[in-house]
Amino acid sequence: QVQLVESGGGLVQAGDSLRLSCAASGRTFSRYAMAWFRQAPGKEREFVATISSSGGSTYYADSVKGRFTISRDNAKNTVYLQMNSLKPEDTSVYYCALGLSATRTMNYLYWGQGTQVTVSS
Repeated sequence: QVQLVESGGGLVQAGDSLRLSCAASGRTFSRYAMAWFRQAPGKEREFVATISSSGGSTYYADSVKGRFTISRDNAKNTVYLQMNSLKPEDTSVYYCALGLSATRTMNYLYWGQGTQVTVSS
């Protein structure tokens, strides 16, 4: 069983930055791909970014490319999402996920409970 715990969300103004963290339990974190998804009220959960097990490959949604950066520290069992130049439309609950491959689909094995990010205009 793996537990994922997100942190770092909050209320910021447009143009500000935030860094989300997701800490994973278990000793095999480095074998798995990690991803961030988000879900705004009344909308479906959508892909944000994913990173391969080694960290050598990353993929982003077009809406965040150039503003967000996903990274991981396998020694700390943690994945990060650095979010810069935040926009009101980035307001969502952000979820981290752990899976067998770095995919844009929802095909992940474990999910965190989510952390709220609110961007005011």
